[in-house]
Amino acid sequence: MRSVRIGVDTGGTFTDVVAVDEQTGEIVTTKTPSTPANPADGFITGIGKLGELDVASIVHGTTVATNQLLEERIANLGLITTEGFEFILEIARQSVPDGYGNSYFWVKPPRIVPVHLVKTVGGRLDHTGAEVRPFSEEQAAEVARWFRARGVNAIGVCFLHSYANPDHERRMREVLAREHPEAVVSISSDVLREYREYERAVTTLVDAAVKPGMRRYIANLSSRLGKPFSVMKSNGGVLSAREVVNQPITTVLSGPAAGALGAALIAGKAGHPSLITLDGGGTSTDVAVVIDGEPSITTEGAVGRYPCKIPMIDIVTVGAGGGSIAWISPEGTLKVGPRSAGADPGPLCYRRGGTEVTVTDAHVYLGRIPPHLLGGEIPLDFDAARMGIEALADKLGLTPERTATGILEISAFNQSNAIRQLTVKRGLDVRDFPLVTFGGSGPLLACRLIDILGLPAVIVPPEPGNVSAFGLLSVDVKNDYVRTHVTRDLALDKAARIYAELEAEAAEALDREGFDQPVHVRSADLRYYGQAYEVRVPAPAGPVDEGWRQEVAGRFHDAHEKLYGYAYRDDERHGIEWVNLRVSGIGPITRPVIRRSPYQKVDPVPATRKAHFEERADTPIHQRAALEPGAVIEGPAVIEEYGSTIPIHPGFTAKVDEFGNVEVRRERS
Repeated sequence: MRSVRIGVDTGGTFTDVVAVDEQTGEIVTTKTPSTPANPADGFITGIGKLGELDVASIVHGTTVATNQLLEERIANLGLITTEGFEFILEIARQSVPDGYGNSYFWVKPPRIVPVHLVKTVGGRLDHTGAEVRPFSEEQAAEVARWFRARGVNAIGVCFLHSYANPDHERRMREVLAREHPEAVVSISSDVLREYREYERAVTTLVDAAVKPGMRRYIANLSSRLGKPFSVMKSNGGVLSAREVVNQPITTVLSGPAAGALGAALIAGKAGHPSLITLDGGGTSTDVAVVIDGEPSITTEGAVGRYPCKIPMIDIVTVGAGGGSIAWISPEGTLKVGPRSAGADPGPLCYRRGGTEVTVTDAHVYLGRIPPHLLGGEIPLDFDAARMGIEALADKLGLTPERTATGILEISAFNQSNAIRQLTVKRGLDVRDFPLVTFGGSGPLLACRLIDILGLPAVIVPPEPGNVSAFGLLSVDVKNDYVRTHVTRDLALDKAARIYAELEAEAAEALDREGFDQPVHVRSADLRYYGQAYEVRVPAPAGPVDEGWRQEVAGRFHDAHEKLYGYAYRDDERHGIEWVNLRVSGIGPITRPVIRRSPYQKVDPVPATRKAHFEERADTPIHQRAALEPGAVIEGPAVIEEYGSTIPIHPGFTAKVDEFGNVEVRRERS
């Protein structure tokens, strides 16, 4: 029996499964509809479709925590903070979304914890961690009993300056364990040992909010699997399921993170180290940027309306997937998304009770996808899609063809706006990067994105519907640690001591994961004195001496100039301020081999189908597995495979490279 490693990515519409043979490198893929009511059902069904295997390890990308936050399913959550700071969530930040021009219209949303569920405890630390007032055990016990009496069983603890000294928070946790043992507790010095109390408080509360649901899900999955498994984290690493239940916030955006890493590995092997990734699913589209093989990392991310300052791959998500619903605004204009039909009931063409037109229905009506999905497992009803498109067209006063084309055009512009957020807004020229597009719906709008953004090319990897699941098998074990240390005059001995402590924490955690020779990667957050936000730069390993300090400072100047267009290298009026010191502890794994000629070859079978591009006409249909390296397809044409489809518009060509990737380009006259 073959020994395999399995990656399982649970999306909003499909659950994708990839198995890699550890001896031969052979890759087997499959998909199954997701089961939103209990995602574990889709997980188990997907693995079952692989047949009898000797499973060496399983890595899972999950949306359980993400969906709970996006759907704002948060209840019975309490906050304990420092006496006098009970309105920290109400005050929040002074910034208004979409700029101050929105000030007259913006309504402050409900807080993650309503003010009547915020309690305070006496005691105070200063910014160095020194105790100003002692911790009040009596008040702490009273607060714990108050939450117990009201059945509030998920609690976040965030005391002022606990990043500098966690003692008061740890004592509060001990009191809660004694007085309210049913409570699930998160303390900010464990979740995010970093200053800025509002973001630290919300991040801690998010962790507490998703902890009960994640623990139930992981326990359910563990019992049904009967073996240990790992879970993908937002920072581009994985962690064992037994550890991740203690820090579930690290799993938000885990599936999209795996997709970016998998695409980077595949495209890098084909000679594209820097690229944009686009993961198009049934519910949403996720976009990331990869520079020299490494996806960009941020700590300024958010899930829904909740800021989460944990390190995560910098991903922009928009509600533009295959299940995105087309609707008419009160003003009478056509809109697409962000609401989605998802997997259940799904698009009209699924015939599962869907009542609204979706992007998938538009593709079906225009003939750009086959009359079935997953090799025939999911038949698509053309007539159902046609009737829905025609009814919508009547309301708009357009032809059905123009309506369906308009739906796809709006979806393409929604995706292009997400790409601009990660490129133009960060000082990058989108025209310098090929786009690697994957996911079941990812390649469908490739040609339009080339024209809208001026992209040099779109690259579609083999088995694009399973790239995120493949990416799960290319991920190291990784934990991130941070310590705030704000100073304009960095004491090298203090910095060395902080890095040593962080590296010791990382080594201890990786030892529990079975890695006795971990890799430690340092970084630091710096800014010019007087600035409000900082820039993260890599910091060298080795002794923390004057040469080390100058190297980090030089990297900061370079990064600041690249990001903002200026730097103060030789201007003593603008000194550098150090803010955070960071360590990533990495346990390296063996990555899957990217094979040449990844498909089992099949003989080409000439076929055509009526498809609409500029007009409805007989259009050549190609099976991707039948295309040899070097093959060139001229549009109009459609390239089909088990998990995805690539429509090639008139004026475009598609060429197959030696690794089986399809490169789509605009023909140049």
